[in-house]
Amino acid sequence: MEIDISENSLPVYEALASKVRLKIIQLLTVKSMNIRELAEATGLSSAIMTMHIKKLEKANIIRSQMVPGRAGVQKLCVMNVDNIEITFPSQQILAQDYHQTEVSVGHYTDFHVEPTCGLATVEKFVGEFDEPRYFLDPARVNAKILWFGKGFIEYKLSNFLLPSETPDELVISMELSSEAPFTNDNWPSDISFTLNNVVVGTWTSPGDFGDAPGKYTPDWWPRVINQYGLLKLLRITSSGTFIDGTKISNVTINDVGILDKQWIFRISVDNDARHVGGATIFGSGFGNYNQDIVFRLYYSKSSQEK
Repeated sequence: MEIDISENSLPVYEALASKVRLKIIQLLTVKSMNIRELAEATGLSSAIMTMHIKKLEKANIIRSQMVPGRAGVQKLCVMNVDNIEITFPSQQILAQDYHQTEVSVGHYTDFHVEPTCGLATVEKFVGEFDEPRYFLDPARVNAKILWFGKGFIEYKLSNFLLPSETPDELVISMELSSEAPFTNDNWPSDISFTLNNVVVGTWTSPGDFGDAPGKYTPDWWPRVINQYGLLKLLRITSSGTFIDGTKISNVTINDVGILDKQWIFRISVDNDARHVGGATIFGSGFGNYNQDIVFRLYYSKSSQEK
């Protein structure tokens, strides 16, 4: 997990600012445990333990999954991260200029999706479940969440870079998860990213999360389907492509036609992927992060412009 010192990262700092929650993390790094087991191990009541678990879940440090138990199905708490990297802004980064474009989830320009699939605005579903034809419904431009079992969604956007500006790094942030029938926290999916027909890398989503409502998910949204995703930062730099600080390919910013006047960005789950577990894209008004797909191109000005 990669965090910074902005308000967006506050849930992580708040979750770690507790001896009890640090103990919970230590216990869960050894093995997954349920609420009762964690309560007994720390000498707390199950009610108090539940409050601590919610804090850690909100920060995406841990997650819960349903597994078979002796008396039926039980809820296990499992670690959701291996490490946390804090990025402090240097004077150079603070002063760095950038162009930013936020693309609404429903403003895709091409697609090919296969069930399970669907889309919705913050007020209602668009059409019917598992019917790709509704991805052409005029109401789809207002969609703030969409999901598909396999296939792709493609977005086109303008590049506002000026001739006097040299691109340094492109950062794309988006909230994603897998797409399982109903929900399944253990449902891996290989989600690939393509920019201007160049595959920049693949990220394996761990699951389709439904253990708790998304922070911004509307109240009318059914509890039995996907509630939130994970915020992923895709960084294309001069030294390669990274997801949350982890290098996923050697594709650099010079390999992806970054100077083109128009970019084409694709999110896909391919037929030949190892884990074909679908994709859900969360926009503003859904999930845990109130944003759509954000593109931020950092650049340097020529010496004459400075």
